[in-house]
Amino acid sequence: MQIITTALLATLPLTALAGLPHVGSLRRRHFDHARKSTLATRAGTFKLVDDYNNSTFLDMFDFFTDSDPTHGRVTFVGKEEAKSSKLAFVQDDGTIVLGVDDQTVLQAGQNRKSIHINSKKKYDSGSLFIADMYSMPHGCGTWPAYWTVGDDWPNNGEIDIVEGVNEYTFNQITAHTGSACQIPSTLASTVGRVVGKQCQTIDGNNAGCAFVTDHDNSTYGHGFNMNGGGVYAHIWDEDAIKVWFFTRQAIPDDINKGVPNPDSWGTPSAVFPGGDSCNIAENFKQHNIVFDITLCGDWAGAAYASSGCPGTCDQAVADPTNFKVAKFKIKSLKVYQQS
Repeated sequence: MQIITTALLATLPLTALAGLPHVGSLRRRHFDHARKSTLATRAGTFKLVDDYNNSTFLDMFDFFTDSDPTHGRVTFVGKEEAKSSKLAFVQDDGTIVLGVDDQTVLQAGQNRKSIHINSKKKYDSGSLFIADMYSMPHGCGTWPAYWTVGDDWPNNGEIDIVEGVNEYTFNQITAHTGSACQIPSTLASTVGRVVGKQCQTIDGNNAGCAFVTDHDNSTYGHGFNMNGGGVYAHIWDEDAIKVWFFTRQAIPDDINKGVPNPDSWGTPSAVFPGGDSCNIAENFKQHNIVFDITLCGDWAGAAYASSGCPGTCDQAVADPTNFKVAKFKIKSLKVYQQS
C-alpha cells in the first residue's frame, strides 16, 4: 500500500485508514507467545494498583521471542539477552529504555534484534493507565507500538494507544473488537479526528475504529521527542474507553501528585463510547500491556517506498545508525483502579 500522509487522510475511504495493512497479523502477536468531554468518567477515586517503576519494570513483563507475526525484519530477544545487549535496561537516572540493536552491521534482508514485551498481569474494566515517556522510536523502517490486548483476539478486544510507522508525525489510536461495536455519528468532543467507525472485525476486515492526532506533531515520533515527550493516559469503564495526551509542559498536577482525576482533564484525544454503540464489558476483557518495536513488515515496509525514506526498507534495517533513536524512554508506567 502507499503511505497515508496527513494531507491525504481526508480524501481516502475510511477502510483505507485505521489499522492500515498491519492489523490482521499484528493482533496475533500477543496470543502467539480545555473543554470537558460530555461523556463523564464514572464517579470514584483511583487507587494505585501497579507501579512499573525502574526497579521492577523488566521483572513485570514477559519477553516474547517467537517470530514476528507482522513479518517484520526483527528477531525478538529474551530478557537476559535484551539486558546484556542494552535493548532493555534502566539508565543511571532511572529512565527505562526499550530499543532496537543500533550496533550491528547487517546484510540487506537480515533481521535486526528488537524487543516485544507483555505484562505478566492482566487488567479489566475500571483500570486507568498512565504512561509517561520522554521519547518513542521513530525513523525510516520503524513500527513502534504501545497497546493493551486480551487473549482470543479479537473477542477480548485491543486498544492501540501509540502506533505509527517510518517518519509519521501523528499518532493513531485504534480499538478492535470481535462483536458489534462502532463509533456513533454523534460523538462527544475529541481532540483527535475519527478515521474509522467500525471497531468489529467482519469478514477479514481488521481495520478497527480509530482516531488520528494530526492536529499536533508533538503527539508522535520526532516532534514528541523534541518536546520532551509527555503522558498518554487511557481508561476504560462500562461507559467508554477514553485516551488523553498531555505534552510535557501540560501534564496535570493531579497526575504528577499521584491522585489522577480524569474528569478534570478536558477533552480526550479519543473516545470509544459504550451503551448502544458498543458493549464495553463484552468486548474488552483481561488485557495485558504491550510494548514492541518491529521494523519494515506489513505496515512500515509497505509504506516505506512512498514515505520519503531512501533506498529500500531492507537496506535501512542493515544500517545500525538508522536506529539510534529507535527507543522508548519511559519515565513511569502506573495502573490505577477505580474504587
